[in-house]
Amino acid sequence: MNRFGLLSLFLVFVGLSCNPERVQYTKELKQEMADMKIKRVTNADLVSTVDNLGAKITAVAQRELADQLAKTTDPARQAAFCALQNLPKTQAIAKNYGLTIQLLGEADVQNKALSPKEREVLDAYLYNAEQNLPQISNIQKINDTLFIYNNPIPESNPICQTCFGNQKEKLAVWRLAFSKREVIRRINSKKKT
Repeated sequence: MNRFGLLSLFLVFVGLSCNPERVQYTKELKQEMADMKIKRVTNADLVSTVDNLGAKITAVAQRELADQLAKTTDPARQAAFCALQNLPKTQAIAKNYGLTIQLLGEADVQNKALSPKEREVLDAYLYNAEQNLPQISNIQKINDTLFIYNNPIPESNPICQTCFGNQKEKLAVWRLAFSKREVIRRINSKKKT
């Protein structure tokens, strides 16, 4: 190729690189590129991440719910708060992490919308509440793409009395449904060796 051809080719490349309609390097594009990176993730990594995120998220949601319940005596507003409506922090967290947050009670042991494995865990929580046994958080892998994090609320907490006071046992359990993709997205690849 002669010099004129090389100069023409160089100008074409320079012209293309200065195109104002180039793809913008947005936050979404950056996240998509990060998601495409290959990560080695074990089941222990997934469970650990779900456990850490679940504990933090339920603490924030529980604090917000308790604060809102303390501000009102109106039964209709309390019922809306117990259904996790009008809780902006909780709703923002759910949207940011791509998860579903619910507050379950004794009646949900029979809830057919929950998987049989989840109903068994709720039944165990109910048994522990009836026997005054200690309650701890629980993580279940429902299928290849879904993790459920449960965290019981102590019976002495006002949330149990306000939201589930009409039940025989004052059982209140947080249910967080994490998609596997979002969990993997939250795993920091720099920590992995």
